[in-house]
Formats: sequence, structure tokens, C-alpha cells
Amino acid sequence: MAKRNFDRGCILIKNKKIQRVFEQIDADENTEGIVLDAKNNWVMPGLIEAHCHMGISEEKTGDAGNDCNETCKPITPHLKAVDAVNPMDAAFHSAIKAGITSAMIGPGSANVVGGQFVFMKTKGRKIDDMVVLEPAAMKVAFGENPKNNYGKNNMMPSTRMTIGAMLREELCEARQYAIREKEAEKNNKDIEYDHKMESWLPVLKRKIPLKAHVHRADDILTAIRIAKLFDLDMTLDHCTEGHLICEEIKASGYPAIVGPNLASRSKIEVQYMDFKTAGLLHKAGIEVAVTTDHPVSLIQYLPVCAGLAAKEGLGVEEGLKAITINAANICGVSSRVGSIETGKDADIAVFDGNPMNTFTNCLCTMIDGEIVYKAKGFF
Repeated sequence: MAKRNFDRGCILIKNKKIQRVFEQIDADENTEGIVLDAKNNWVMPGLIEAHCHMGISEEKTGDAGNDCNETCKPITPHLKAVDAVNPMDAAFHSAIKAGITSAMIGPGSANVVGGQFVFMKTKGRKIDDMVVLEPAAMKVAFGENPKNNYGKNNMMPSTRMTIGAMLREELCEARQYAIREKEAEKNNKDIEYDHKMESWLPVLKRKIPLKAHVHRADDILTAIRIAKLFDLDMTLDHCTEGHLICEEIKASGYPAIVGPNLASRSKIEVQYMDFKTAGLLHKAGIEVAVTTDHPVSLIQYLPVCAGLAAKEGLGVEEGLKAITINAANICGVSSRVGSIETGKDADIAVFDGNPMNTFTNCLCTMIDGEIVYKAKGFF
């Protein structure tokens, strides 16, 4: 069935999934549960944060709650965000109150290879029950962060040349390991297990993408060059100077996760940061999502960031897509979340207007068919 926007519509939910979406669905004696009347409000798929560090860089707790970066070794592909995300972080409740029902969460950008991201729901106490996809991506970083973190300690990398060289070397070793493993399997033999190298196999098989921290245009192009060399999928995260090389990014086929633009220009590589970037990339034919990069910008302002991008050229419809279906596509989870369609998870948010408007309130948030937040007096 073709996708439609209903001025007035109904959603039937059962067993945590969307069972039916239509203009009118009449309840009968076999209908169980509650009927939620969202009349005159916006009913949307739960919003999606495509890149953040919620729960791994906790609010309020300072160094005790900072598990975002392992800063002793520059190559750490075997690290898993799922081992460090704390669902008790106050940011999760802020996300839920803003209608954000799922997020891509992972390590920071201190390392050339930081480890594996997890895509998860925003409600729960046990992270294993919140996971949608794990591993969901492999974090790699270019530019100032890995360079400065290690260079100041007289360690590699201290230059962009070294970042590229170290990543190519690691990928070469991983590819050789994959070849040896394939040959061993073919000959019914065992291979000496290498946990670090095993972490690369989903990337080499294109089951998950590289998640590349890139701001400057030359770093974006280096990431593209290396990903193409090894025939890998990749997302371009931040993509701050992406609007300067739209044609090259379009030709690469890689999508962009733009932001955080609601933050200061705190370093040289973000000097051209602007909300216009998302719109220019979209107009060039590139799939775009918007990110807060929480806690760089607070996660509850995700719809505001999308709204500012919409104002600066992305447009209203694409602004909404940038925090719903586009984010789901880019994160590899669109079969589960990102739109209100039959068979998808019942992750739904109700707003009293366009969520990208600063005066709009989230009235109700539902995850897996369960109401996890409702504003006072909504029903």
C-alpha cells in the first residue's frame, strides 16, 4: 500500500506492533486495551537520534559517568557501547519527553577506531531488552580529535597522514584475517581466534557501516577514499563542511548525519558550521539525518535542530524525515522504526503541533505499544 498522510486517521496496535493504519478503524467486541483519542494533534512515528552519546557520557555525574572515549590506545574496534550505556542517565527521560523513542549510541571520536555503536530504544532499565541492533556501526574518526588526543602525548596519530595510515593498516589486517577465516572454514579447520579482528567482520561483509566522524571537507574525502578502497558502507557523521563538496558526496553514495549545529564553533574544523548544510546536501540528492550529538547539544532539542535546518533550506517535510525515516534508513533499522506502517514497532509520539516548532509540546510517547510518557491532562 502506498504511504499516506491522513488528516484524520487510526492506528491499531497489538503485541507491540502496528497492526493496521487506515483512515477509519472501528472498534468491536474483539478489540482489547484502551482507545487513545489524539484528535486535533499530530501523531507521528517516534523521533530518532541518529548519532549521540546518551548514557555513555552521562549528565550530572562528571568523570564518574564519562565512558565515551578510551584514550590509551588509538585502535579499539572491539569496544562495545552496549557495555557502557547507562539507561539510568537522566537524558533518557528527556528524550522520551521530547518524543524520541530510539537512538544510535556509541563511543566518541578520540580514537582512530573507537568501537561499536548500538541502536536502542530510549525506555528501559536493562539494556539487553532495549537493543534493536547491536553492533550497529563501527566508529572511526578523522581530523582534530584523534590527532590532538594522542599528539599532545607524543603518540601516534599526531597528523592526518597517520590517521589515514593507521586505519588502512587496520583494515588490511582485518581483511587478511577474514580471508584466513574463510579458507579455514572451507577446509574445515580452526583459525586462531582474534577478538579485535572478529569485530571487523560485520563491517567487511557490509552488514554494518563505518560511522565516520568527519567535519572538514578534506577529512570527508579521505573517509570516502578509504571506504571505497575497502568496498565498505559508511555514514558521514557531522559532515560540517559537506555543503562545500556536495557533488563529491553525492557521487560516493554515502548518507550524511548533520550536526550538532546548535553548539559553538569550538575548534577550527567546525568554523563553517551552519544549519544550511543539511538543506544543501538534500538538494544535491544526498540522504540526510539531523543529530544533536548529545551531550554536545541536548537530545531534547533534536526536533528544534531539525526545525532550524528546515528553516535554512531543508524544508518542513525533509526536516521531519531527518529525525524519522531518514534516520532509520541511515541507521539500518527502517524495517522496525521510522514510520507508521503495518508490521513496524509501535513507537509513536503525539504532539500538539509540528514538533519542529519551539512552542510545540509532546503530549504522549509510546514505545513498543506501551505509553511511557503522557503530559498532564492529555487523557
